[in-house]
Formats: sequence, C-alpha cells, structure tokens
Amino acid sequence: MEQNSCPGTITGATPVGENEVLIWSDEFETSGNPCNDNWLYDIGNGSGGWGNNESQYYTRENAIVQDNVLKIKAKKETYRGYSYTSSRMKTQNKFSFTYGRVEVRAKLPSGGGTWPGIWMLGDDITTVGWPGCGEIDIMEHRGNNQGVTSSAIHMAAGYGNTPFVHERDRVSDVSTNFHTYGIDWTKDKIDFTVDGFVHYTYSPANKTNSNWPFNKPQFIILNVAMGGSLGGAIDPAFAESSMEIDYVRVYQ
Repeated sequence: MEQNSCPGTITGATPVGENEVLIWSDEFETSGNPCNDNWLYDIGNGSGGWGNNESQYYTRENAIVQDNVLKIKAKKETYRGYSYTSSRMKTQNKFSFTYGRVEVRAKLPSGGGTWPGIWMLGDDITTVGWPGCGEIDIMEHRGNNQGVTSSAIHMAAGYGNTPFVHERDRVSDVSTNFHTYGIDWTKDKIDFTVDGFVHYTYSPANKTNSNWPFNKPQFIILNVAMGGSLGGAIDPAFAESSMEIDYVRVYQ
C-alpha cells in the first residue's frame, strides 16, 4: 500500500471486514496548516446552533502542526466579542465511513473549563438533524475533573444528558502523556477503548432507527471547547493549553 503525499485515504487498501486494514490516516508529518484535503473547520461560536453555551470563538488559526503533532490551541484572548479562541476540525465532506476501528493518540489540555473532544457525527445531519444523525463521542474530558475521560452515545433514544455514557477514571496523566482513544464499530456494537482497553460497549439488542442510526457513514471531529454545558466554570487564571494529536487512523 502507498500513502498519499498529503495523508488521508490509503491507496491500495482492501478492507476485509475485520477492522484491521488501515484505510485512512493523518500522521501530521508536515508542519504548518493541517492538510486541506482532510479537514474542514467550524468557524464562530455556534450559539443558537451547534454550540453548547461555550465561551470560545473557533478559528482556523488555532490548529497548527508542529514537530509531527497537531496542536489545537485554546487561548484566553479577546476576539470578535469572545474571551477565548480555539479550533474545531472535521472530516465532513472529505472522509466518512460506516463501521471501522478508530485510533487517535492524544495528549489533552489542562485547566479548569477546558473541554476537548474526539467524536463523530452522521453524514445525514444536514438532512435529518441532530440527534437523529447519531453522535459517537470517542473521548471527552473536563479540565475540572482532570483524571477522568468519558465516552458516550447520542441518538433519538437518548441524547443531551444521555444515559449511554461511561467514565474511565484510571488515566490520571491525560495532560502529561499521550494515550490512544478509540472505538471498534461493527454492525452489532460499538466498543470504546483507552489504550486498547474496552471500558464501555453500546449494543442495543433490538436495533431500531431510534437507538441505532449507526449503520450509515459518520465523519470525525476534533475540538477543544471552553466552558459550556460540560466544560463548566473556567479558571480565571487559564491562559493557554492545547490538545496534541499524534495521529488519527481508521481501519476496516
């Protein structure tokens, strides 16, 4: 197999249905702006739309590749009427897939009010909306609860304060060391993993459109929010912190 000069779809990859063949990746090997062939950006605050009462303004400039690592930087700065800036990247209209194994090796930001996310949304959000499109939260973290990461599912049968959530409380060094956050998604279930350890499985016995919209393509999102419904109170002393991503890989 050969990789494109700008990573993304792996040419020559032949999925075998066991989620073991690498079909797409970004290794962040070229310094500067993230690869335009792989990523789009949500710009603004999203209030009244896709935001969650967050305090940051998303820009393109807060995402940068340095030393083979993607850095999504949350900063305390006044910008367009907001007190913080950050970035929200997505593969929407660039790459999506149905079933597969996702691995994202990341080091998370620190500071009260930081809310990094590695997650996915259904391609059909533009037609059926949220939560009907389905949301897979591979990893979320709250700087106000430093040693705990969480994974969750949102869909018509449970969303917002969803009951389909599980916290992983044995990753105390999430902001000082890299860990691999992932899912193994098949037609039967979604396993959520940290460093290969399955800490939560979502697998409704009787799958319906309401509880299993996960038989259609989804795209990947990387972001760091500030405050909001999950991030909570922002530490007044917060100045800047980053989510660092070593790689994003998708296998089928």
